[in-house]
Amino acid sequence: MKWKKKITIIAVAVVACIIALWWLKDCMSKTKLSLDVDQSINITPQQITSIKAIGEWEFLAVTSEELVDTVRKGFISDDHLARIYYGTVRLGINMHQVEPRWIVATGDSITVILPQPGLLDKDFIDEARTKSFYESGKWSHQDREKLYQKAYRQMLHHSMTQENLQIARENGEEQFRRMMKTMGFEHINIQWK
Repeated sequence: MKWKKKITIIAVAVVACIIALWWLKDCMSKTKLSLDVDQSINITPQQITSIKAIGEWEFLAVTSEELVDTVRKGFISDDHLARIYYGTVRLGINMHQVEPRWIVATGDSITVILPQPGLLDKDFIDEARTKSFYESGKWSHQDREKLYQKAYRQMLHHSMTQENLQIARENGEEQFRRMMKTMGFEHINIQWK
């Protein structure tokens, strides 16, 4: 009787194991494991904010030197004033002027719309380096201010050329392209408003 009981327990255990293995095999065949890789790159609002926080972004600096003079006719003699002005005109963009949706990412592509480059700093003449080249007679502060304004206009005219603005755009494109590449984007479209 003891043998019958042992054989019955062993038979039940074997049948239970077979049923458990069959059930496990059935579950495994219905369950599939797959691994998907998301190739899209998302630019976060924090990244956009940090790019905008750069503020003014210089793309080209044009160093200039202007010789400006004036003559005041007198009864006996003429008064002359000639000065040399030095300055650096900086061309670039102000990131606070970008419009909403200026940067749009889709998968591994990104489109960046930037404002046109322009003058970043209106105080570009280095007054500490200004030199009197030639001076005869008495000149007032207003006379010197007029000469300064003339030098300012000339420097701006010689620096803000279409050629220099185009160079600034090309430099800006290159800088943005490099930055977007480091963020993982493959297809980069830079547009100027």
